[in-house]
Amino acid sequence: PAMSPAALLRALPLAVLLLLSPARAVRQARRPNVVLILTDDQDVCLGGMTPLKKTNALIAQMGITFINAYVPSALCCPSRASILTGKYPHNHHVVNNTLEGNCSSKLWQKIQEPYTFPALLKAMCGYQTFFAGKYLNEYGAEDAGGVGHVPPGWSFWYALEKNSKYYNYTLSVNGKARRHGENYSVDYLTDVLANMSLDFLEYKSNFEPFFMMIATPAPHSPWTPAPQYTKSFQNVSAPRNSNFNIHGKNKHWLIRQAKTPMSNSSIQFLDDAYRKRWQTLLSVDDLIEKLVKKLEVNGELDNTYIFYTSDNGFHTGQFSLPIDKRQLYEFDIKVPLLVRGPGIKPNQTNKMLVANIDLGPTILDIAGYDLNKTQMDGMSLLPLLRGDKNVTWRSDFLVEYQGEGYNGTDPTCPGLGPGVTHCFPDCVCEDSYNNTYACVRTLSASWDLQYCEFDDREVFVEVYNLTADPHQINNIAKTIDQEILEKMNYRLMMLQSCSGATCRTPGVFDPGYRFDPRLMFSNHGLRARRFSAQFL
Repeated sequence: PAMSPAALLRALPLAVLLLLSPARAVRQARRPNVVLILTDDQDVCLGGMTPLKKTNALIAQMGITFINAYVPSALCCPSRASILTGKYPHNHHVVNNTLEGNCSSKLWQKIQEPYTFPALLKAMCGYQTFFAGKYLNEYGAEDAGGVGHVPPGWSFWYALEKNSKYYNYTLSVNGKARRHGENYSVDYLTDVLANMSLDFLEYKSNFEPFFMMIATPAPHSPWTPAPQYTKSFQNVSAPRNSNFNIHGKNKHWLIRQAKTPMSNSSIQFLDDAYRKRWQTLLSVDDLIEKLVKKLEVNGELDNTYIFYTSDNGFHTGQFSLPIDKRQLYEFDIKVPLLVRGPGIKPNQTNKMLVANIDLGPTILDIAGYDLNKTQMDGMSLLPLLRGDKNVTWRSDFLVEYQGEGYNGTDPTCPGLGPGVTHCFPDCVCEDSYNNTYACVRTLSASWDLQYCEFDDREVFVEVYNLTADPHQINNIAKTIDQEILEKMNYRLMMLQSCSGATCRTPGVFDPGYRFDPRLMFSNHGLRARRFSAQFL
């Protein structure tokens, strides 16, 4: 029989009380929130964190700084795909910033997007999820669904069409295009992202934990600062460290071709870019301050993990390369990684070797998801964040990159012939088809080493002992002990074909490492080609 209005009113509070029972409320309260701030092209080796005074105070000093944090590919789209999937590029198949390179392509949308960590957070862990900013470089391309495509896993979606801009851009607002102009007060993208984030925190559900990913354009080109910061850092110039404006002797031909010394115009250009990069980061610093204050006002700060990192590093004049990323050296593959949150002691530094493939597993682990159910290559950082003792950790990881080049001759550099790209007016090119390489980056108790092989006619090898040579000036491939060279060659082969747990096996200098010289030259010469052949 139908309930009377009076009976209905009497029953309603009971239903509400059951919904909000103490056990349920406590359980919900214990599930941490997570915020991931991702900057674009922010280095750590060349002072990229220096402008961020508030971020340092609010995240680094209140938590942990990973001083050996890396990306497996020093380019926006492959690196972002690694963050989302927890996989190396040879497993998620995004190799560059083009649709042809699988950047936000239909294939990526079909094969990888359904299994990203945000998709699992929403579907399996009951998190409300929020994205704002740059997603993948080709997101919004008409051939891949346009801005109407909203990837699975996002409750609230405010994604930038294509690559980083500060003004005159289009956002996908839950699948509908919203055009922005060039009025600072309503259009400056870093501030727009801050305001959207604060709105989410104001109006979200308080009965579910949340995950936020905020991906700023800064400090990516075109390096447009907010008007109040255009006069900042007037006396700042790019660091003149020991690998600045020198010839990259004994390196791959692409590095050797750079003109040394650089022209005055090139140096002026890179100094100006360096200064503007810092200026754009001041707005990121403001965003962090607003976000932390809002979490505090909401009473949610103590139950929220905040991660701060970048998709890749950057160089400004190292080995006479004016500005870009893509190269195998520390300045391009090393990134900032700061974390604060429940159970993390303040003002810590951690020296363990970590990579952005670890972010997905870490955030899923925080949410209580069983990582054995994933196909991720990375490891959860949660034991390191909690300060667990006797944690067994990796001593190496894989770096891999597939070079880009044009079939035709670059008009700024006809002398180099076809196959190069990203060339500067004084005929210095930052990339080429055969700038395709794979490296083992090792950091153990006894060795700080990088071993790299190029997929070119020379099968060119670069090896650096970073203990003796932190700026990677001297390639020791021809002088290092032959046994180490063979072991590193074999380890590289293994990592290039790894998947999931096999990516986390002991490295060359670990006690549990096993090396069989008989396997040494199986598939010799196919190591880097295995990487590129998967995309044919």
